[in-house]
Amino acid sequence: MPITLQIKNSNVTFTTKDGVSRGVVNILGKVSTITHKTVQTFEDTVEVTQPAELLQKMLDKQSVYWQALPLRPGAYRLDIGIKDVNNPDHVGIYSQSINVPKYDDEKLATSSLILGDMMERVPSQTIGAGKFIIGNTYIRPRVSQNLATPVKFTRSQKLNCWMQVYNLGIDDKTKSNSATVTYEIRDTTTDKVLLESQEASEKLGAHSDQLTMDRSVALAGLQPGKYKVTIKINDTISKQEIAQSVPFVVE
Repeated sequence: MPITLQIKNSNVTFTTKDGVSRGVVNILGKVSTITHKTVQTFEDTVEVTQPAELLQKMLDKQSVYWQALPLRPGAYRLDIGIKDVNNPDHVGIYSQSINVPKYDDEKLATSSLILGDMMERVPSQTIGAGKFIIGNTYIRPRVSQNLATPVKFTRSQKLNCWMQVYNLGIDDKTKSNSATVTYEIRDTTTDKVLLESQEASEKLGAHSDQLTMDRSVALAGLQPGKYKVTIKINDTISKQEIAQSVPFVVE
């Protein structure tokens, strides 16, 4: 289970020495079951440094932290505490319920649909290791202010979409899958589809029942507004269909 935490640099206390401004926060996380049994913990220190003359510009930006935890299927509670090292009385607390799904062998399923502001393939020696790396892809999620607020992008950015699908049907004769993957961006104000494209699952991996879908879309052509991206999979072998959608805002 990947966790992404975003901190406003303006909320961090910076100290300046020898022309370098430095901010440090300690992060402590805990995952517990509904019976309050702790199953995972993590602790880390995040440091942000900047030449003193550039500090003011950096305060308008955010720092992003990432942690991946192995969890069995089930319901959990995530608790995170953040402490500003240069201002010990400056503490932040965040909690959220989490449901880790169980994937049945015969049922078509997907991961979450992640929207990121950066995405790229990584060298083979770093596959599956390192911050923001899932499999062979570096994907840095865009983080919203809260669960009820869509993530925000600017028109100068790209919308990077990442998702996996599991348990595709495999033809007994050809030993191949056969599904159609549809990508769609819809204006939620007018309910008008602005972008739609399809590709065959065979192009993503013909002989696998698990596929990774990653797609980047330049946002320069979209006007400021509210949108929704959807990735839909229609499996012609198992006769199943599944889709994931995530809203986003273009500013």
